[in-house]
Amino acid sequence: MNNRDLNILQQFNILYLEDDVSLLKHTKDVLEDFVNNIYAVKTSNEAMDILLNKKVDIIISDILLEDENGIDFLKHIKQKNITIPTILTTAHTDTKYLLEAIKLKVENYIVKPINIKELLNSLHDVLLPIVQQKEIQKNSNVIRTISAITDSKQVDIVKFIINNLDNENQFTASYSDIMEEISISKPTLIKLFKELAEKNILVKVQHKTYRFNESALEHI
Repeated sequence: MNNRDLNILQQFNILYLEDDVSLLKHTKDVLEDFVNNIYAVKTSNEAMDILLNKKVDIIISDILLEDENGIDFLKHIKQKNITIPTILTTAHTDTKYLLEAIKLKVENYIVKPINIKELLNSLHDVLLPIVQQKEIQKNSNVIRTISAITDSKQVDIVKFIINNLDNENQFTASYSDIMEEISISKPTLIKLFKELAEKNILVKVQHKTYRFNESALEHI
């Protein structure tokens, strides 16, 4: 995948478990510029404390830690029903570790020395489905919100608008265009557009063009 949008990483908190102090600091310093928060720790006990007290979206863990094993740490948190996407880092290509990682459904692994670009791309690829799912849920919330204040016919219109938004969240159509697609009276259609405009959900940009303002739903 080329041209990854690394800006999506700004939404997420990372737990980074690594016993090499120099590598821990270097990687933390780099990732800080890309993510929301990064909790960098040296031991599984510290990592567990973070998991229990902070919001963590993804774990980056070394496989072999001082007197510990990152695989065992992942097994431990899964036993506690803590399910968080994980990327493993390792200087070893020992098959048994990779097989264990597969069994634990680890999302990815990176062989040391860590290539920062590879790590960032891996973070993106693991977290992108979460972003997409959030968008799906957000759109579902939009429908449910509108459903609460309109009748079923108006909901059909809202669905039509959302399904025809362009990349800039803009919808272009005349009342006649909509009425050709959905059986609805013009007064009802005008009433709906007026309601959406009053709530700043649908903002008129120019003739026949409206911007769907999703953030306005937060204030409903």
